[in-house]
Amino acid sequence: MDIVVGIDPGLSGALAFYCDGQCRTEDMPVLLVTRGGKSKRDVDPHTLVSLLRLNPVAHAFIEQVGAMPGQGSSSLFAFGKGYGIVIGVLAAVGIPYSFVSPRTWKSALSVPAAKDGARARASQLIPSASGQWKLVKNDGRAEAALIALWGSRQVVASSRMKRGAN
Repeated sequence: MDIVVGIDPGLSGALAFYCDGQCRTEDMPVLLVTRGGKSKRDVDPHTLVSLLRLNPVAHAFIEQVGAMPGQGSSSLFAFGKGYGIVIGVLAAVGIPYSFVSPRTWKSALSVPAAKDGARARASQLIPSASGQWKLVKNDGRAEAALIALWGSRQVVASSRMKRGAN
């Protein structure tokens, strides 16, 4: 079976490489940069390329996100910049990708709306990897893992449909 990567695209997000029930997560690679005398974080495209090239990824599933109410314009711009870097890197590396809304994957996997819902549900569905999101700050890893699991199921279903059509 092919590796599917799930991506929670925020600066506190993560990538999850999923194949045959096994999952490995990586925090979104970031660089610390100084702008206007302040230290800021940016997605590190070079490390992202390296992570994706280390794994023979068949398909990437990216959480489709939008602006949050009350989000400032500079933080919204920074988030959009990181989101664009992720998409650009996937395209440059030649990995096909699809977007999935949080509502779609969370509903399909019965993820509770509670703050720790993704971590708890990821531990139930992928117990062998549960140590990767033990801490509250690791919720991006759990979400990426669930997106990868959801994506893997889509790839399997698509493969079955293609075989049935032949």
